[in-house]
Amino acid sequence: MNTYNQLIHQYRQIFKEKGLPPETVKAFLFELCNDNEVNLYLDIDKQVDNRVYDAFMKGIDRLLANEPMNYVLGYSYFYGYRFIVNDAVLIPRPETEELVGLILSKYDEYYKGQKIRVCDVGTGSGAIAIALAKEESALEVYASDISPEALKVAEENRVNNDCQVTFFEGSMLESYIERDIKVDILVSNPPYIKTIEKIEASVYDYEPHVALFGGQDGLYFYRQILKDAAKILNEKGLIFFEMGYDLKDDLRKLALTYFPKGQVEVYKDINGKDRMMLIMT
Repeated sequence: MNTYNQLIHQYRQIFKEKGLPPETVKAFLFELCNDNEVNLYLDIDKQVDNRVYDAFMKGIDRLLANEPMNYVLGYSYFYGYRFIVNDAVLIPRPETEELVGLILSKYDEYYKGQKIRVCDVGTGSGAIAIALAKEESALEVYASDISPEALKVAEENRVNNDCQVTFFEGSMLESYIERDIKVDILVSNPPYIKTIEKIEASVYDYEPHVALFGGQDGLYFYRQILKDAAKILNEKGLIFFEMGYDLKDDLRKLALTYFPKGQVEVYKDINGKDRMMLIMT
């Protein structure tokens, strides 16, 4: 059987020939070694552990078919926590970690440790809601999604990460309106890719379209949230959105249509793109 080093070189070449990122091979093998308590870097020239080899060979064809590595592994990391992911939910992105960081920062600034309620609309894997609940114990966190399959994943992630989040099934804000739940912070990373926009094949082919596309202008779900937001927000509530980098002006205008006395701030992500919006109602 090959050594780890030989396995990496062999499949890096195959990935190059297929036009796929060769660095995926080592990253995938590293995760499999971690899961099987093998130190890849110390054992790089040793024979591959049978458990690791079996898992590697089982997953490599899926990777060669351009399936995202996190779906092949069955998990992803977000804000330092491990989340189950499958084709019912989006893979959490680093940009969304920045949104969580912004929310926590503004919570400290505006609420200064008070116990408040937060809702995460369109929660998917539960990443935002669970990260907030883990990071700040004063937050009473609710989360919702229209997909029962996504909510099943989110509940598993809640249990695995040992925190308290209350999940509801429903479209946009209907779950909160029906239950007369009022919140201080509303957060959402809704589908915002324009239907005419081309995206990577690995995303289009494998990730759930219901969680990707936001209509012709990318604003469909923001409209659905903003038109009802006043029904669930407490006085001087905050709305946080992740958004497409090209939606800033249109989303600002939309926000001020529903909250004409509100203030809007836009924040850039680590790549310098307009990515997060705060609406102070």
